[in-house]
Amino acid sequence: MTKEEKLKILEASWELHSQVEKSYLNNPANKGDTEWLEKQRILLADMALHLLQTAIKPGDIELDRLRDNMNAILTIADQFLPKADLKKATEKLY
Repeated sequence: MTKEEKLKILEASWELHSQVEKSYLNNPANKGDTEWLEKQRILLADMALHLLQTAIKPGDIELDRLRDNMNAILTIADQFLPKADLKKATEKLY
């Protein structure tokens, strides 16, 4: 993938990120509400976009950012896959 292709993907990801983040911030659900998991799905998409940005950014991958991205994704996904014990996996990241 060329640097220009990566930059186009990054640009598109920031546009998507803006839409996803706006949706998350406009969702009034709190933990325990019926819409909480829907809000968490939006947050998971937001974190996935951050992972995309970390992975595709030209130059060396920033390992601290990668670690933070993975921590967020595993923590959020743990709510959807409780038997996978993903939150425990985050302990090995740091």
